[in-house]
Amino acid sequence: MTATLQLRVAEAHQLNPLIRMFRLRAADGRALPGFSAGAHIRIQVELAGGAKDWRHYSLINFATERNATVAPTEYTIAVRKEDEGRGGSRFMHERLQPGDEVTIELPKNDFPLHTGPGGSVLLAGGIGITPLASMAARRRAEGERVQLNYAGRSRELMAFLPELQALLADDLRVHADVEAGGPLDIDAVLDGVPAGDRLYVCGPKVMLDAVLARTQARGWAHDRVHFELFTEAVVEEGDQAFEVELAQSGQRFTVPADQSILDCLIEHGCDPLFDCKRGECGVCATPVLEGDIDHRDYVLSAREKAEGNVMQICISRAKGARLVLDI
Repeated sequence: MTATLQLRVAEAHQLNPLIRMFRLRAADGRALPGFSAGAHIRIQVELAGGAKDWRHYSLINFATERNATVAPTEYTIAVRKEDEGRGGSRFMHERLQPGDEVTIELPKNDFPLHTGPGGSVLLAGGIGITPLASMAARRRAEGERVQLNYAGRSRELMAFLPELQALLADDLRVHADVEAGGPLDIDAVLDGVPAGDRLYVCGPKVMLDAVLARTQARGWAHDRVHFELFTEAVVEEGDQAFEVELAQSGQRFTVPADQSILDCLIEHGCDPLFDCKRGECGVCATPVLEGDIDHRDYVLSAREKAEGNVMQICISRAKGARLVLDI
């Protein structure tokens, strides 16, 4: 069973119309479990109708002392409101207030920063700035080279610009779509990555897909590009409902166009293994006995996807009307 903590909301502050920042502390002020740059916590939220669920938010740190996150007295997170989401961000924005208690899981890091020698280039899109801010502070603490490229629709909707400017000065490069007249030029960013530096990317799916396509086209080694996707599965144009059969029990369920296989199984009382819900971690990998898979994950290799006998049920779907899973 995953260990949890009860923390109190010490501060809730609206940074801009879309993003709300929270500081979470223990009621008695004791030190909290430490974390490393890129780590997140999962917070229990309440959805419409009273159902409980979990959302994960990256831990933010701007301090450059080397031990700043070893035994912190608070956790800082920032939450972007998603009006089209399932309700977790609305709970965080509209219902959670200073003094309220929340249940969290202990910090976990699926997006670790390489701490050896060499530089790091960070690329953030929107709320994807949260884990990368901590990485920038950590690189500063280590005295290693770091550059942060931060893209958003407008400066008014981009969080933590003053803190980042104070931390990075000329090593911060800000791109606002409304000022530049269009989206960030990914190729220009990649052109400026020094040979041997590692690239860390966090942002929306369209940014991540573009970065991965362009770095692969340039022949970059797989372990040079590190990423985290800041969204769960979303409905794509053309998505349709399909049937899933569980071979071991014979159960059959219809997966709606706007729901993942994973969430459908959970809704019907199944207990599949999962973690990230974004197709990154590989925990929910499931054998497929029949049916064509619409792979949307970032875990499987091209060969594994072509073989078509395993899928990440948190994000991938069926190309046809039916899948048979070996569970």
